[in-house]
Amino acid sequence: MSERRAAVSCPGASGRNRDEASRCAIIGAFRSRVLRVTRLSVFFPAYNDAPSLPPLIDKTFAVLREHSAWFEVIVINDGSHDNTAEVLAQLRARYGERLRVITHPENRGYGGALRSGFAAATGDFVFYTDGDGQYDVGELPLLLERMAPDVGLVNGYKLERQDPWHRIWIGVVYNRFARLLFRVRLHDIDCDFRLIRRSLLDDIRLTSTSGTICVELVRKLELSPYRVVEVGVHHYPRVHGRSQFFRFRSLATTFIQLARLFVNLVVLRR
Repeated sequence: MSERRAAVSCPGASGRNRDEASRCAIIGAFRSRVLRVTRLSVFFPAYNDAPSLPPLIDKTFAVLREHSAWFEVIVINDGSHDNTAEVLAQLRARYGERLRVITHPENRGYGGALRSGFAAATGDFVFYTDGDGQYDVGELPLLLERMAPDVGLVNGYKLERQDPWHRIWIGVVYNRFARLLFRVRLHDIDCDFRLIRRSLLDDIRLTSTSGTICVELVRKLELSPYRVVEVGVHHYPRVHGRSQFFRFRSLATTFIQLARLFVNLVVLRR
């Protein structure tokens, strides 16, 4: 990686609360020493996220042009039933070859979508977040700033979760349970705002097809010789669609896969 000066704008910062204004100032101060990652892959798993994708992709390209000498953007259309395919075709026409689309004819689950994204990414560093727009890709520079030669994962943690109370409660219980069971040091396992060194992804094998993949991924990355760094990021209310994770069938699948994962990673240590 090499350094260069880059401008980072924070439109509308004057109208934000004190916390967001402070965060904007941090990003602005970062422009004098931003690290330009030589090759960066960014991907988004998407399932019925058509309304949120255009602003997400537009902002992603704006950020990447400032912070990476070479980049690619990949969207995994995980068997969407809405007009996600049509929206992605329009975005491809706008951005050309730098926007790649991988389509699953049928939904493979969150883990299946992430595994496709990791397999498709060709950069030296891989960043991903969800396609529903609950995280601000404009905060990616905060992760890039913390990447270093001895760091393998820079993971966000939610400064404040913006979800209905029942989702917050389930998320807290799940996070504490998974951290205790798998001896994970990361504070926010289900914060899918991650920058990963590609060489580490080549060294691990992911098997989960559900949201369990986050536990599997983090646990295996923590076992590497590289450090894990955490950065606070904002979390926003979901404006379009609904989460697939907080459904009975998805939760049941997740806990079944957690049990299998526990046997493999903790009991059998493989």
